[in-house]
Amino acid sequence: MSRKEEVFIPALKGKTIPVISLDNKWYRLMNGLEKTSRMQKLEDELKALLKRQGKVNTETKALRKQKKLLMENIVDEMDGANAKKQAEYKKQFEECNNKLAEYQEEMKELPAQIDKVNFELMVETMQVCYEAIQENSEKITEIADWINNIRIELKKNVVRKQQYEQLNQNIYIYMHDIFGAEVIDIFDMTYNPAEKMKPKDSGSENNEKKENNDKKENN
Repeated sequence: MSRKEEVFIPALKGKTIPVISLDNKWYRLMNGLEKTSRMQKLEDELKALLKRQGKVNTETKALRKQKKLLMENIVDEMDGANAKKQAEYKKQFEECNNKLAEYQEEMKELPAQIDKVNFELMVETMQVCYEAIQENSEKITEIADWINNIRIELKKNVVRKQQYEQLNQNIYIYMHDIFGAEVIDIFDMTYNPAEKMKPKDSGSENNEKKENNDKKENN
């Protein structure tokens, strides 16, 4: 049994489902998802049924107005002065009645048809959403694992960097004792490792604090 039959359909039974093709939230949802060919077919079918329902309602109202006008004309011709015209009015009146009966019958069937297609479209939407959530969850897990691995590697590299810096420091100190300050040029060193180990001059620290305080006051 598919997930649709086992989970989605039972979950929807008895629920009042808004007409999806009239729901802006559904369109906003589908902007981030890909519609299946079946979804598109059901959506088009639902729109056609709603359009037909609207047309039948409009034409029913128009026929009722026409029927009322024809009745007035028939009454006006009751004196029999123009039997041919009266017969024509009666014929049109009967045609209106027949057409109204057809529309009334169709209006009874349309809501059930709309509900059926709307239900199927909602089931299809749930399936697409479920698949999207599963796919996104896999990607989230994959990215989370990547982030965790990067964090571990970052920590390892920080330690390695410190180890290399300490090693350079030890080499520099030893060579500096032998060659003096010229060790920088002899070993083509881009910076003086000893500088990283020197404590900051108290005077420069005070100047730096003063500059920071001045910036805060200006802000």
